[in-house]
Amino acid sequence: MNQGPRKPVSQLVSILLLAGVSLVVWAAWLGWDQHRDVQPDGSTTGPYEAWQVIGLALILLAPVYWAASRRYTPGAVLGTTAGLTVAAYYDWSDDSSGLYMVGVVLVMLGSLVVTTAVSAIASARNRGGQLPGH
Repeated sequence: MNQGPRKPVSQLVSILLLAGVSLVVWAAWLGWDQHRDVQPDGSTTGPYEAWQVIGLALILLAPVYWAASRRYTPGAVLGTTAGLTVAAYYDWSDDSSGLYMVGVVLVMLGSLVVTTAVSAIASARNRGGQLPGH
């Protein structure tokens, strides 16, 4: 079994593939809901419900875990983060307040942290449960 990192072309393909998967999953879970709900007191919520965001995160766990467990960690982390960041930017860039960039940066940082953690777990399980550095 090959214990070294994958070839650079394979890593690039995994990054592009995971970015594409992330874009498609964003569109499927969040892309169709573009209106805010007006509450009886006049406040607005949305456009997404919690179940949509949770569904997006749970669905993306599978390809991230799969890629990281097969030594495509850059694809798992960078591809997913890039895909979600581009999707958030595209989806929110019509916000007239300009605050959408705060949300985009938070999506980028959050997805980077979570995909890194999931990738570390997948890699550790693939090595027989050993933590990195042990």
